[in-house]
Amino acid sequence: MSTYWPWWAGAIGLALVTINHTLITDRSLGVSAAWDRVLHWRRERRLEQIDEEFTDDQALAEALAAATAEHFGTGASTVPQERYGASQPLEADAEPAADERPAATSLRPAPLVTQAALLMSVFLGGLIAAVTSGRFHLRHDMGPGFRHLVTADPTTMTAVLFVGGVLVGFGTRLAGGCSSGHGLSGCGRLRPVSIVATAVFFGTAVVVSFLLWKVI
Repeated sequence: MSTYWPWWAGAIGLALVTINHTLITDRSLGVSAAWDRVLHWRRERRLEQIDEEFTDDQALAEALAAATAEHFGTGASTVPQERYGASQPLEADAEPAADERPAATSLRPAPLVTQAALLMSVFLGGLIAAVTSGRFHLRHDMGPGFRHLVTADPTTMTAVLFVGGVLVGFGTRLAGGCSSGHGLSGCGRLRPVSIVATAVFFGTAVVVSFLLWKVI
């Protein structure tokens, strides 16, 4: 008797997590990007503080205009208009409507505290599931399958896992997301780049699994 959830229960759980995260943050779900931001939390916190000062493009434009006037003088902004005879103000209907502009907040990543909570929830959720099912125990190897197919030497095993982790991290950043960001959130939003990336992820996994179990 398997102690794992049935496949349909896991699918429903993942769907609820993805939908809930999208509704709360209005952003895509992603673990690799969250991990990168949490590791560099000081830099990300400074960027968030800057974003809080300029919540939209209009506020940023006004701040830049004020800084330019302070540095070059108030007459600096009128010189190009007088030189080219364009002193008349632009028509009001020439500017794009406010509702046609993309929301400034939708272009920014989720708040740092939200992504930190996501990572902690992944860890605590797995820990609680393992403990309550009676399957939690510490181990220092990858199991008999790994020892048989790859190596049984602890030093070689550590080196292989380290290099593999670096390659996985590099690949996820190169692809602009991991299996959660593309496979769950991106495919759920029917984004073409996520569908292609997920097809590459799983296609490569199938080929490597076949080579390990059938060829090697």
